Amino acid sequence: MKPLPLLLCLGIGTAAGADGVNTGYFGNVAIKGYDPVAYFTEGRPTKGAPEFSYDWLGATWQFSNAWNRGAFAAEPIRYAPQYGGFCALGTANEEASANIDPEAWRIVDGKLYLFGGREGLEEDFDAHVGDVVAKADVKWPEIRQKEFQARQARGN
Repeated sequence: MKPLPLLLCLGIGTAAGADGVNTGYFGNVAIKGYDPVAYFTEGRPTKGAPEFSYDWLGATWQFSNAWNRGAFAAEPIRYAPQYGGFCALGTANEEASANIDPEAWRIVDGKLYLFGGREGLEEDFDAHVGDVVAKADVKWPEIRQKEFQARQARGN
């Protein structure tokens, strides 16, 4: 794996809402306010709006319309990004970062994956998707636990 795309996933710290949902460094909004359902229905990242928000797992999720909000409320697991919205490549490499780029994404086998940037996705994720997902699936429970413990220690 090239180091540059992994560096895009790494940050100087991490931030998460309840139960490991990445909400970035500021506020408590998942996916930087992007609509998780739109990745599936529109096939592209779409900014959500505060008037179409929904609270789930201690984080606020924003949607571009009421229909998407309702679809998410009915089946949040179906639409929520894998690994709590942390970078999939970073998770596979035992790192979690609040620095995600909502424009850097993939849907594989009906699951949404987010990344720290678009550079290198074809080489580092697309070309090795099975290996990356398998590694990240194994490492996510430990990373999730560390995130939860760090949040508790900070009083978040």
